Amino acid sequence: MGEMRIAIAGAGSVGRSIATELAGSGHDVLLIDRDTRAIGVDDLPQVEWLLADACELATLEDARLGDFDVVIAASSDDKVNLVVSLLAKTEFEVGRVIARINHPDNEWLFNDSWGVDLAVSPPRLIADLVEDMPGEEDYPEEEGTLPPLPGAEVAESVLHAGSPFVDRTESELTQALPEGVALVAVLGPGGVRPPDPARTLAVGNTVVFLAEPDSLGPLEEVLGPVDEADPAAID
Repeated sequence: MGEMRIAIAGAGSVGRSIATELAGSGHDVLLIDRDTRAIGVDDLPQVEWLLADACELATLEDARLGDFDVVIAASSDDKVNLVVSLLAKTEFEVGRVIARINHPDNEWLFNDSWGVDLAVSPPRLIADLVEDMPGEEDYPEEEGTLPPLPGAEVAESVLHAGSPFVDRTESELTQALPEGVALVAVLGPGGVRPPDPARTLAVGNTVVFLAEPDSLGPLEEVLGPVDEADPAAID
């Protein structure tokens, strides 16, 4: 895959994670967000930023969206993602449009009628990963046991530049987790993927855990503040 120009609408944890990995792979990345709090030029110096509303045609014209190979609608608002996708495809004829689905009830809208070539639903992917996870008997005893699903909570954490696990493998993160916590997914540029012990974690990655309620405090001591995530609305 050669270098591509990629525009990402939405600079929340998902958009920033995607931008970090794609820019790190040598692609030319532009992040668009109208919220000044989301702009982090110092955090992601290798990424271009545009402070503007991605739903406005004039914004996309200023960004010269027609010159981009891929547009990713990654905001936490499904309405925004649909509008961005439609404008990218119909007004600027972008070759590849990828959209994030936040709420499963809206999934039926994310198709070529709205200019979407590929729709990604983190909640559905997380649910599939949890349902497909092996049982406790499939794990070596020294790796710890998987917390039972009844009463377990989903927690997530976005890795920042000061995180002790940046540039370390997912295996090292897993070994440092407190009892009653299991790493179930890592959010990267392709959406949610299952853990890969040999893969190196990067700034902007979102790590997702299943945790017993009593283990959330110890998890925060290991990672720093974590968010208790609603699987239907992970930002």
